[in-house]
Amino acid sequence: MESYSNRRGNSPITHFQIENERIIVWFNGGKSYSYSYRKAGRTHVEQMKILARSGSGLSAYITQNVRFDYD
Repeated sequence: MESYSNRRGNSPITHFQIENERIIVWFNGGKSYSYSYRKAGRTHVEQMKILARSGSGLSAYITQNVRFDYD
C-alpha cells in the first residue's frame, strides 16, 4: 500500500495498492474499493494506476468513469 500524494490537497483518497490486474483505493475513514480488469475494464484500471502514481485526479476519474464498477 502506498500513500496517495494528493497534490491538489482536496482528495478523499488516502492510499492505493497496485496489482497486475487491479487497483485498490482507500478513502478517508478507511473504506477501500477494488477496481479490477474484470469489473471496471483494463483501460480504466490502467488509467487509474497512472493517476494514482501521479497523485492527482484519481478521485474525479473514479467518480466520472467507474464509480460503481468495483469488485
